[in-house]
Amino acid sequence: MKQDRTEKSCLYGRYMVQNGATVRETAHFFGTSKSTVHKLVTGRLKQVDPSLYAQVRRVLDTNKAERHIRGGQATREKYLHEKEEM
Repeated sequence: MKQDRTEKSCLYGRYMVQNGATVRETAHFFGTSKSTVHKLVTGRLKQVDPSLYAQVRRVLDTNKAERHIRGGQATREKYLHEKEEM
């Protein structure tokens, strides 16, 4: 069981780094919850593979910095879509 979580943390981490994926995108791709992905790539991965963790941390920090931009774009598209329906 413990080995399985270790392998999953590395698998999730590699996916995030290769695709620049968010926690939500990674969770959706693997069919698991966001909290599970986040816990494995921030907690367990730090102990198992520090170099991969550093790369994942950069992806997470980038996504966090861009989060407000993606949210603004989603809101803009929502209201443009509502305006088109009128």
